[in-house]
Amino acid sequence: MTHQIRRATADDAGRLAALAAVTFPLACPPGSRPADIAAHLANTLSEANFRSYLADPAVTVLVIDAGGELRGYSLLAARPARDPDVAAVLTLLPSTELSKCYVHPDHHGLGAAAELMHACIGAAAAAGARGIWLGVNDQNARAIRFYEKSGFRKVGTKSFRLGSTVEHDFVMERPVTP
Repeated sequence: MTHQIRRATADDAGRLAALAAVTFPLACPPGSRPADIAAHLANTLSEANFRSYLADPAVTVLVIDAGGELRGYSLLAARPARDPDVAAVLTLLPSTELSKCYVHPDHHGLGAAAELMHACIGAAAAAGARGIWLGVNDQNARAIRFYEKSGFRKVGTKSFRLGSTVEHDFVMERPVTP
């Protein structure tokens, strides 16, 4: 089935939350507690949270839509980094954060993630960014390889709280133009 990458609307909020419930746990370190993952989903990736993200003019949510089925999504925030560890290492300013970038596991390896990334870089450029950055768990080798293949490079580290655990992320950055 063919798909399109489009900007999400408020009507997508419930399907985004359902997709996040499938994809977010895949990005967590193997030892993550299910209760911590569930709390993060409830506090950050619920339908109400997605409605809030979609209403924020600084946020762009892109989806891979295959006839109404969401196969992936990304969330970009076009604002200065709030984390001082991140702000200290970014060199391409203004910069957009690629806060979330997930593809349903049934669609891994089919090129959808690369298409979504290309759309993210285009959206960041259209918003006036010179760079795009992200945080990725330091144990998520698959994602790190994908981001490096997509032109990102490690520029620093930051902490990420997942429930009662403090995780460690690499901060990766790339220019929005080749």
